Amino acid sequence: MPDIDLYRRELAAAFRLAAKFDFNEGICNHFSVQVPGAEERYLFNPYGVHWSEMRPADLLLVDGRGQILEGEGELEATARNIHIAGHRANPRHLCLLHTHMPWATSLTMIEGGRLEMAHQTAARFYGRTAYNDEFGGFASGEKEGERIASSAKSDQKADIVFLAHHGIIVGGPSVATAFDDLYYLDRACRQQVLAMSTGRPLKLIPQQVIESTAREWMNVLDHQAKLHFEALMRIDGL
Repeated sequence: MPDIDLYRRELAAAFRLAAKFDFNEGICNHFSVQVPGAEERYLFNPYGVHWSEMRPADLLLVDGRGQILEGEGELEATARNIHIAGHRANPRHLCLLHTHMPWATSLTMIEGGRLEMAHQTAARFYGRTAYNDEFGGFASGEKEGERIASSAKSDQKADIVFLAHHGIIVGGPSVATAFDDLYYLDRACRQQVLAMSTGRPLKLIPQQVIESTAREWMNVLDHQAKLHFEALMRIDGL
């Protein structure tokens, strides 16, 4: 049986660390974990709890319809619609992180915005990134959640989805790996936007080097993510 208490601890830590790194936006955005087992169950943040104050006991346990099984508070509609559809679209994604973090979101606001292979950190995401180039407004209904999830469903290798005029979704096989990707995605997008702000053209990495660097990233991804996440939790006493 999965240790749901461990998932609660890790997901709560991810919220608090995300607030520390300024990935959050008010009380909006949402993270989720699908609890392994025969029944479809998810952990979500309750609407109205600031990420910086999130504790394991604050998290809601919900079923596949978004009905609350454990916990007190409200499950925000867009969280339910985006995340449940997203988990179903790609079963590899035990954890889904949705934010409007500024550096990554800025790339969704420009014509043809893409994460360019101009730095070794960006190469981490080579072949793992998809783009949803239409904006359908708030995901207040299931239809918009399904449309957003279509990018991950159509490309099972995509762990990062850029949502036009909106933000990003990061999926991973664990809280640690998903959070590590979120952290490095922020760094990669910040590096690119700063370089673009000079007005000079980006100097892209040659294709062969991109591919070899991406393979090197993947060889250490999960192990590094585990160590990085554990270190961040220790530093913050989580």
